[in-house]
Amino acid sequence: MIPLPLRLRRATRAIAALLAFLVLAGATYQGVATALERHRFKRPGGLVDAGGHQLHIYCTGQGAPVVILEAAAGSMSPAWAWIQPDVARKTRVCSYDRAGLGWSEAGDGRYVASRVPEELRVLLDRANEIGPVVLVGHEAGALFARMYAARFPENTAALVLIDDPTTVQTTMRTTFPSAWPWLARVGLLRLSGQLSSLAEGLPGEAGGAMRAFLNRPDHLTRAAMELSGLDEVTSTARPLALSPRIVVAPVSLGTAAQPAMIVTREQAAQVIEAIDGTVGRVRESDALAKSEQ
Repeated sequence: MIPLPLRLRRATRAIAALLAFLVLAGATYQGVATALERHRFKRPGGLVDAGGHQLHIYCTGQGAPVVILEAAAGSMSPAWAWIQPDVARKTRVCSYDRAGLGWSEAGDGRYVASRVPEELRVLLDRANEIGPVVLVGHEAGALFARMYAARFPENTAALVLIDDPTTVQTTMRTTFPSAWPWLARVGLLRLSGQLSSLAEGLPGEAGGAMRAFLNRPDHLTRAAMELSGLDEVTSTARPLALSPRIVVAPVSLGTAAQPAMIVTREQAAQVIEAIDGTVGRVRESDALAKSEQ
């Protein structure tokens, strides 16, 4: 083997040292920023044991039926910041973080899509949120809502399905989401603002929290799993039969960016209108059933 020229060896070592320094500096930057964000963005709701790990649930308002908000793949409870306060003026509404996302614990770290409706059922029972509920699902959340309704029809009054992948063809898919946690660990994702910019339209503390978690390796690890498995979950949810008693209201926003979020007042207004109309139909149906008893 011909040895490298001395000059080239020195240049190679210098480049390696520079890269090591940049990685260390980026990791330090990421660690400090994350520590500050942990202190600033406290969870707004409570933690409930959902079977060996705790899930974060945030409920506001009073009344029935209870509306449950199921976020898109890789997203979390603050993504509903434009919607939850408005719905809470009319009925009880809860947003929550699936295992491994946001303020929720990851459990054993494995992502099994079929666990999502099972864990949600346990969460609602232990949080004493009485059904039947109205499930509002966005993108992958619409798939999980379908799975919940098929598994627990007695606890499901209605579904509001936003950009439901079983009925809406989504052409955009995120490239290499598995790289996100590694880019986050060395601060490159935070520096580029590639993901956090998606949450720019969310208001106040919710927007800040969402942007913070979109730079967190722990959150992004589970987010990458959800996004990578989206097609498989769509195939699972598509053939599921729903009870004819369950009201289904589709909403099309065309939010192709991933992780998908509802970041404008105009998008939120469409969703709120659909939720209000669905809650009204459920209440009318309940009133009619009571009058016939």
